[in-house]
Amino acid sequence: MKNRQALILILIANIISGIAQGISMIAIPWFFAKQGKLDSFIWFFIITNILSLIWVPYAGILIDKYSRKSVFLLTNLFSGMLLLCLCYIGFKQGNLSLQSVALVFVLTSMNYNIHYPNLYAFIQEITPQKMYGKITSILEIQGQATNIIAGAIAVLLLEGSKNGIIEVLGMQINIFSIFNSWKIHEIFLIDAITYFASFTIISMISYVALTERKEEKTKILTRLKIGLKWLDNNRITFLFGILSYFIFTTVMIEGFYLGAAYVSKHLNASGDVYASSDIAYSAGAIFSGIFIRHIFQKINIPAGIIILTLATSSLFMILFLTNSISIFYGMLFVLGLTNAGSRILRVTYLFNNIPNQIFGRTASIFKICNILVRIILLLLFSLSFFEQANNVIYAFLTLSLFLLLTAGLLMSKYRKFDLKIY
Repeated sequence: MKNRQALILILIANIISGIAQGISMIAIPWFFAKQGKLDSFIWFFIITNILSLIWVPYAGILIDKYSRKSVFLLTNLFSGMLLLCLCYIGFKQGNLSLQSVALVFVLTSMNYNIHYPNLYAFIQEITPQKMYGKITSILEIQGQATNIIAGAIAVLLLEGSKNGIIEVLGMQINIFSIFNSWKIHEIFLIDAITYFASFTIISMISYVALTERKEEKTKILTRLKIGLKWLDNNRITFLFGILSYFIFTTVMIEGFYLGAAYVSKHLNASGDVYASSDIAYSAGAIFSGIFIRHIFQKINIPAGIIILTLATSSLFMILFLTNSISIFYGMLFVLGLTNAGSRILRVTYLFNNIPNQIFGRTASIFKICNILVRIILLLLFSLSFFEQANNVIYAFLTLSLFLLLTAGLLMSKYRKFDLKIY
């Protein structure tokens, strides 16, 4: 297969940087939870999403204008250097302020907003069309295997090892080593180093583009309008791109805010439970990456998305109704399965229906819609009602009803979608 080596190097770079980013993004919400500052963290999360509304469309334009390899190199270099500066402050002062930790969350989120659209656009550019489904599955498996490693390491770093024993998914594991939990800036240092490692690997990539990209010399706003015009002329693809994204919307809110609140306030559990839940989630996502093609081999993509949306709605309802660490792990496993499955199906659908020339811009427009909905939900969950006692469970009820409505909208337009089998 053409560009085989390039694809392998992309995956390796993604694994290395993904592990450290995953550890940081697990550690940050729990850092706030341990200090009883989740009410502050949700506002940092909202601000991050508002900033994303400005950054995302510009990021999409950069992805479509410049070499996707160059975009990877610059974002890794910039992120690594900024994170190193914050680490220096942490080591010099012995700790980092809440604002500095929140800044790392913002930085990583902004990096995500250009990294993943650029990754998918790059993959589409160098992959034969007949391989789209297989490659998106491999990406999901790789990404979630990385998250499992990140979750396991996060358990160690967040809680330390007492008597050489750590607890992962309710199981006590003897690691034959005793050490204290790491400080947050020490965790960030690992993250910074991996940005530079990823930069080195990406610089080694050489490839042959398999899709034609014409140079556009128009202004930034004009280029964005081209993407909007294409979606306006293909409204059913636009609608599918928005609605199929909403499982991910709920996953982002659960993963970066509600999960920490649910563990600390409803389950009354410790950081190892929170970090282990990410392992359960990633295990489900890997299962999905391996078996999704077999599960949906006789079902078209829109039908698959509807099934997964209803399943996600159901699992949030179960979390609302129960108070069990074991059930929490089980539902996070299912959440990993449904989110990964929907992402594989959605990306495959969009690869087949959107030209590579404008893929970055259209992906950014979908992300903007996703961010707007996320901001609305976060503003709702920032109300004092959800912060009292264990009322976080009503946020899970809200997410369940939201996805039930999404599934209803998908079903109402079902026959208008491209009903191609995965």
